[in-house]
Order: sequence, then C-alpha cells, then structure tokens
Amino acid sequence: MSRRSRSRSPRRYTQSRDEFRNSDARGHDSKQSNHNRDHGCESRSKDQGSSTRDRDRDYKRTRRDAHERSPRDYREHDRERERNKDRERYDREHNSSRSQRRSASPRSRSSRPHDARSRSASKEPTLEDKMKPNMAPSGLLAAETNTVKAVDGTSTVLKYNEPPEARKPVLGWRLYVFKDAEQVELLHIQRQSAYLVGRDRLVADIAVDHPSCSKQHAAIQYRYVQEKDEFGSSKGVVKPFVIDLESTNGTSVNDEAIPAARYYELKAGDVIKFGLSTREYVILHDEAS
Repeated sequence: MSRRSRSRSPRRYTQSRDEFRNSDARGHDSKQSNHNRDHGCESRSKDQGSSTRDRDRDYKRTRRDAHERSPRDYREHDRERERNKDRERYDREHNSSRSQRRSASPRSRSSRPHDARSRSASKEPTLEDKMKPNMAPSGLLAAETNTVKAVDGTSTVLKYNEPPEARKPVLGWRLYVFKDAEQVELLHIQRQSAYLVGRDRLVADIAVDHPSCSKQHAAIQYRYVQEKDEFGSSKGVVKPFVIDLESTNGTSVNDEAIPAARYYELKAGDVIKFGLSTREYVILHDEAS
C-alpha cells in the first residue's frame, strides 16, 4: 500500500461513519413519525367507535321507552298537545279580529271638525298661487250678454236663454186672455220664437201685474222637434212649450202645476195660469176649429 493511500484512509472512514449516523437518525425520525401517525389513527378510531356506541345506546334507550309507553298514554299526550295548539290558534285569530274591528270603527265626531279644518287649511291658496293669472271663466261676459239696460241706467239680467232648437212658428198662434169668464185681451204670439212672461216690463214680452207673479215668471218657447205620423215616419215640426223659471208660486196648465225648469208641451185649447192670478190664457192657432 502506498503512502498516499494510507494517509487518506482515516478521512474516508470518518466520513462513512458520519453518513451512517445521519442515515440512522433519519431512519429513527421516520419510525417515530410513523408511530405517531399510527397512534393518531388508533385514537381517532377509538373516538369514532365510542361515539357510535353512544348513538346506538341512545337509540336503544328511546326504542325501549317508546315500547314501554302504552298506546293510551301516547294518544292522551297527543290530544293534549292538539288542544293546546287549538287554543293558541283561537286566541291569535280572536285578537286579530278584534284589532281589525277596532281599526275599522268610524272616527269620533270630535275628530271630524279638526280633520275638516286641516283639509280646509291645506286647500288655502298660497301667495304664489294668488299672484298667478286666473284664466277660469268668471261669468261676467255671459252676464253682460244677458243684461238689459234701461234708459234710466238700471239693468236686469235675463234668467232665460233660448235653446239651440228654437224656431219661429209656422202657424199663427194666439193667446186669448180671460178674466171672470170675460175676454179682456188678445195676444198674437207668432212673430218671434220665445215670449217672456213676468212683472218686469223692461224684459217681459207678456206683462202680468198680479203680485203673486215673479218678475221673470215663465216663458213660452217654440221648439223644432221630431214627430212620428200614423205611418211611422218621423218629420220635424215646430211646437209651443211653456217653461216655469222657478217662480215663487209656479205655473199651471189646465189647473195642474207643471214642474219648474222643464219644458211642457202646449196643445190648442190649453188654459195657462201664472201664480195665483185668476186670469186665464187660452192658446189657439189659426187652424183650430
């Protein structure tokens, strides 16, 4: 053996010995880890086994208790529980119905004036609304067109306006005025489509002086209406009507009061009275026999 090989042999020996120790230590660590893992698995399996045994024991105990309990006791227990549930449900429904009736009850009278005042106060216009221009119709123009002015400066607003179907009559209608069975006047009423009756001579076409009559008492109006003949065909004719202008004592035709503010058809020979006056106005036309 050479000198070089002798000198290197101890170093090689020490190196191999260190490697052996390291490998031995790694082997010991791996064994220890395997042992710990095996021990953890055994502990988990033991815990799982104990929990399974506990569940089985509890299940057997409940089965035994259910078996030992008699069917009669079980039925009575269920019935009592159902009774309690019914009582609770009835109490809830009864309380809810009472609260609904209380909420639906009308408000007291003492609260109504307060609510009315609050509503009226809320509807009051603001200053900005008052400053805005008001384009709503005021009625002044209509009153101006229906106003009749006298020479002395007095004016009267007409209560009556003719309808769109107003027409002049074709026949010559007349009014025969009687007082105490004596004819006192004859009036021809075919020259215009309407005649106003009343005490106000400024606007009245037929003046009446009885104090029971109103200033604008009634109106005789000719209207164009459709009428059917005996063959069923319709044709347009002009007929006279009388309308009471909501007078104080009313208007009567043939001793029967007519409704106010409604047109009432007149026929030849009808007798008209205004208010409580005893004068009778008999209407006839030229073709009446």
